Amino acid sequence: VQLQASGGGLVQPGGSLRLSCAASTSIFSGNDMGWYRQAPGKQRELVAIIYRGGTIHLNDSVRGRFTVSRDNGKTTLYLQMNNLKPEDTAVYYCNRYAVGWARLDYWGQGTLVTVSS
Repeated sequence: VQLQASGGGLVQPGGSLRLSCAASTSIFSGNDMGWYRQAPGKQRELVAIIYRGGTIHLNDSVRGRFTVSRDNGKTTLYLQMNNLKPEDTAVYYCNRYAVGWARLDYWGQGTLVTVSS
């Protein structure tokens, strides 16, 4: 079982980053997948979902700026983030998506995104 997000860093407001998340086959294959984030002092929140058929759902706070994609052959999830804002600062994680996602007990390694001038 493995989830490893990467690609985070420090970026100025208005900048872009592309996050990747390598997942084990047991987590990725045949499952809906999601990107999540946890800002300092806040609860983890759902950012984006990509269903196994390719349909995408984005949180209102990132719609129009972020997009999510998946490479089923590589069992890798991507999050393209454009026009980043300071409020996007958080540790970003990927995981399966399910209605009860908050009760998932394994989250793997996240990647820190800091948006600051």
